[in-house]
Amino acid sequence: MIRKIITSFCLLLSLLSFAQEGTSSPYSFYGIGDVRFKGTIESRSMAGVQVEQDSIHINLDNPASYSNLKLTTFTVGGTYNQTTLKNTTASERAKRTTFDYLAVGLPMGKLGVGFGLIPYSSVGFKITNTSDVADGQNTRDFGTGGVNKAFFAASYKILPNFSIGANVDYNFGRIETTNLQYINGVVLGSRELNRADLSGVNFNFGALYQAKLTKKLSLYSSLSYRLESKLASDNTRNRDVVSLTSDFDVTSVEALDEEKDSENLTLPSELRIGLGIGESKKWLIGAQIISASQGDLANTYNNLPNVSYEKAMKYSLGGYFIPNYSSFSNYAKRIVYRAGIRYEETGLVVNSQSIKDQGLSLGVGLPITGSFSNINLGFEFGKRGTTSASLIQENYVKLSVGLSFNDRWFVKRKFD
Repeated sequence: MIRKIITSFCLLLSLLSFAQEGTSSPYSFYGIGDVRFKGTIESRSMAGVQVEQDSIHINLDNPASYSNLKLTTFTVGGTYNQTTLKNTTASERAKRTTFDYLAVGLPMGKLGVGFGLIPYSSVGFKITNTSDVADGQNTRDFGTGGVNKAFFAASYKILPNFSIGANVDYNFGRIETTNLQYINGVVLGSRELNRADLSGVNFNFGALYQAKLTKKLSLYSSLSYRLESKLASDNTRNRDVVSLTSDFDVTSVEALDEEKDSENLTLPSELRIGLGIGESKKWLIGAQIISASQGDLANTYNNLPNVSYEKAMKYSLGGYFIPNYSSFSNYAKRIVYRAGIRYEETGLVVNSQSIKDQGLSLGVGLPITGSFSNINLGFEFGKRGTTSASLIQENYVKLSVGLSFNDRWFVKRKFD
């Protein structure tokens, strides 16, 4: 049954990862878009903290995790996001529903492997700039697309409490933007279409270590490092004269010129360090720091003088609590209760303002009776950006649902 579910979800997500508009943020105009992937629902419910050697959940942030799996694990997640965007004079609301990830983990003794697909970043902005002059020039900007990751990971358990791993990511995607310029009352306008076809490979290495402090208490640690990598971008720019309706729909096009060029964007390196303390299958509290180098993500169509990139940092504190993992009579006692807080310097600087993101996470893990599988619900409340310096502040609420299916594969038959 699980194999049929995996095949169906893989096909569905492969299609939707290209078709979905995964963000409504105006900040998705910059770089490769809004980086949406923040880990699995279980991890995000603890603000990104995931340091334990988990045997039934996949850790997509550290490739050393796969050798700790005891059963074949399939995980998939999605999010409903409601955002209020505001500046000093007005506010608007936007809603999006997206798939976040799909992955499979296969235990093979001391070896574990994993593979999957992640819609990593999204572009989805609609911006209108209206001149103060009644018959002045106005502009409308639209953008769609993003970057996806297809990955393969392998992990090996060197010692019962120590494992290492590595993964390779193939990044691919397309970003399309439209700039429309027009004058009030004039049916003709100019249009610029930009298309960037992106591709590249990056590598990530990780390690997990657990040490017994007392009979019940354990110390958990996690370390991973993503190498700096290049993302090739083949760009095409078309300039046209267009006829417009009153709703700004294009009715006719007269092509002027087409330009093509290539850029090499630099995806920053990233170091993750996590520490936690707790009692296995009972409780855990942990902290994590992520430090990323300064990337070079400006492309031909979004290389603006008021935008730059800096080193990024993220600080997280989170954990979980299980009242009684082995309770048969009380389902509520087997529920995993999760929470976390985080503060992030995203690395994007607009109008000399560093764009920051901060939030509170809550979540529950609901076990499916009669199996090791579970349903995970996560809630995030956060704020990104600022209304200072003519910028936009985003106040968002996210509801996420993740499914983690566990089953035993490759069992040798005893009877034909």
